Amino acid sequence: MAPVPPGIRFLASFNRDQWYKAFTFALTFLLYTSFHLSRKPISIVKSELHKNCSHVMRAPTESISGQQPVLHPELDCSWKPFDRNNYKQLLGAMDYSFLCAYAIGMYLSGIIGERLPIRLYLTVGMLTSGLFTCLFGLGYVYDIHSLGFYVFVQVANGLVQTTGWPSVVTCIGNWFGKGRRGLIMGLWNSHTSVGNILGSLIAGYYVSSNWGLSFIVPGVIIAAMGVICFLFLIEHPNDLKIASAQSSAPSSQVSQMAFKNIMYSRLLRIRLSISQQVLHVTQVSPAVCLQGVVEFSLCLLFAKLVSYTFLFWLPLYITKAAHLDAKKAGDLSTLFDVGGIVGGILAGVISDKMGKRATTCAVMLLLAAPTVYTFRCVTFISLFTVVCMLLVCGGLVNGPYALITTAVSADLGTHKSLKGNARALSTVTAIIDGTGSVGAAVGPLLAGLLSAQGWDQVFYMLMTADFLALLLLLRLVMKEHCSHRKRPGVAVE
Repeated sequence: MAPVPPGIRFLASFNRDQWYKAFTFALTFLLYTSFHLSRKPISIVKSELHKNCSHVMRAPTESISGQQPVLHPELDCSWKPFDRNNYKQLLGAMDYSFLCAYAIGMYLSGIIGERLPIRLYLTVGMLTSGLFTCLFGLGYVYDIHSLGFYVFVQVANGLVQTTGWPSVVTCIGNWFGKGRRGLIMGLWNSHTSVGNILGSLIAGYYVSSNWGLSFIVPGVIIAAMGVICFLFLIEHPNDLKIASAQSSAPSSQVSQMAFKNIMYSRLLRIRLSISQQVLHVTQVSPAVCLQGVVEFSLCLLFAKLVSYTFLFWLPLYITKAAHLDAKKAGDLSTLFDVGGIVGGILAGVISDKMGKRATTCAVMLLLAAPTVYTFRCVTFISLFTVVCMLLVCGGLVNGPYALITTAVSADLGTHKSLKGNARALSTVTAIIDGTGSVGAAVGPLLAGLLSAQGWDQVFYMLMTADFLALLLLLRLVMKEHCSHRKRPGVAVE
């Protein structure tokens, strides 16, 4: 008898539950990758919306002595209303519209997500997000030059995209326990950077020829992923038990069992809905009062301010500072996201090893501020310098952000004081990420305002935000060190 190949033996070593865990891990990874893939195009298209509007081109052969030269604004700008001198403020307003709506919607999303099936809630969010992303691109197709149209689309898209994060974190938290959570979440959270990279590449491919497709293609992708979510997402391991019981029962009993399950589910949902309305305050307040929720939420506010400023403004900064076209700047900015992948994984591994989430974040924030300043000072000396600094900055900036939004949120959302309420994880996640989204909204807006006075002002803001994030974690860092002396190896409490 021929020996079994090693690969087959490896696959056969996984049981049924492990296969479903791996499937859920991969599916939720791809689902949220599509969310970030659809957010990235705006940062790539900015340099195409405003090319050389600050420099008025003249035709020397048409100028007559003693008369004003003939101007050719159509040679300068590609799209109105971003052809004005205040184009940075207008672009910043578009970023702010999306991120402000996202921040406000995130607080509501976790509460709503507790009361609805995750699969349906996430599917509707992805389909509508695909619709609004495509609408932005249709502005190019139908030659729309109204700022109000683009702001409306950004606001609507920001609201519906809040369905994503609480849903996928709750789903992944249902399937994976606390063991090696930092490593698992670090690997899983790389979907953010992978989505940014893919979004940059897709948008960069179309930006010079037809920037509308830079939005339409990602919009179609996230809508298609929404259909896949509806067909294949398994919210909780318990759902498999019900499905297994139904499939193993005789055919004559399947319909009766399904009817009983449906009726029981509906009655249970009505009962839970009534109790949640009556005890709403007592359900939410424990999540808010958990040790570390406030500190990590405020820390994430400043950490996400830095991360999203890079996300929305790095390609334009590279375009202006290095005098590159939009496609090359977008490709170069993906190195920041590659560094983010490595940083997120390292943060998870180190925090698992040390059992100190806050300390890991604090060390990375301490190193991030001087690294950001160095990036501004020494970048563009050579291509090698650019590559190195983008990788290091991406790792240090996105490491704490990734750790807080995944492993820390899951730790706090499954705290023993919540008495095993898995749905509370959605609320805790929404509270932390919603507070962080306030910083994500403010950062790009301030970048648009400060960049008019010079890019140095933007980098000073980023360094200040990193130091403030570090200060907010000092109490938790001290608490971790004190508790670690008594109980070595214990993670976030």
